[in-house]
Amino acid sequence: MLNNIQAFENAETAAKSVLQFLHDRIGLGLWMVTRTSGDSWIVLNIQDEIYNIKAGTVFNWSDSFCCRMIKGVGPRIAPNSSQIPAYLAAPIAQQVSIGSYVGVPLVQSNGVLFGTLCAIDPQPQPERIAQELPLVELCARLLMTVLESDMQKMAAQRRAERAEQESLVDSLTQLYNRRAWDKLLMQEEVRCARYGHPAAVLVIDLDELKVINDTQGHSAGDKLLQKTADSLRHVLREQDVIARIGGDEFVIMILEADELAAEDVVRRLEEDFTKNQVQASIGYDVRHPTHGIIHAWNHADRKMYANKQMRKKQL
Repeated sequence: MLNNIQAFENAETAAKSVLQFLHDRIGLGLWMVTRTSGDSWIVLNIQDEIYNIKAGTVFNWSDSFCCRMIKGVGPRIAPNSSQIPAYLAAPIAQQVSIGSYVGVPLVQSNGVLFGTLCAIDPQPQPERIAQELPLVELCARLLMTVLESDMQKMAAQRRAERAEQESLVDSLTQLYNRRAWDKLLMQEEVRCARYGHPAAVLVIDLDELKVINDTQGHSAGDKLLQKTADSLRHVLREQDVIARIGGDEFVIMILEADELAAEDVVRRLEEDFTKNQVQASIGYDVRHPTHGIIHAWNHADRKMYANKQMRKKQL
């Protein structure tokens, strides 16, 4: 019968099977697939019999054995990690009991580090486990292949979702409306949680729309809204999500963007607004794996309001 050997449904099921296999073959009480994002080290998939660590847990990348392994100051397999000075000095060794370590990089086809396939155990292990390195490296390459395939499917799914929401646009600016924004935001949260992607949310509120409507008429106000939308489209990438969710309020979701990328977008937006004589208050926040994207949106909104109050005082 051939139907008992089937392709994995996705990268998550592949990772679970690989982690179980490596545990059964090599030992060690914890095996996991991780993602690095800035100094966040995110647990995506885990097989844990000892430490009670859950998928979605976030550690500091710079504290980890894996960070030192990637830098080349520690081996990929350390049967007795206390004999490796770089590992003995790692802050994570003070947080949890680690007697042995296995870790190999997960590297994307473009050469960018995705994360690691790694394992730890409180007890030192026999020296012979070092002979399993070629097997662990092969598993890492196969897992990264499946992960990249999944992420390519994810990109296609994003495009399909955008096509579905094309009817949900604001007629004046041709940006997404609130209904589309809510749906696309939650769809992206699922992907962020699954793959450890970062994302940033910007909230923009026009400072002078009501005054223009009252003094120059709604036609002038409409032109300001359209000019603002043009600036947003000019600065943002096609894959980012831009929506008008209120009379003078715009929101942006920058996909796979960290703090530096978000700061750069804010800077370029402020320059474009100044050039086009658009006065607006801006707040932003970056999704943290522990809190999620709705928290980032709420925090960005509070920062926008604080920016607006500061700008009023300066007038």
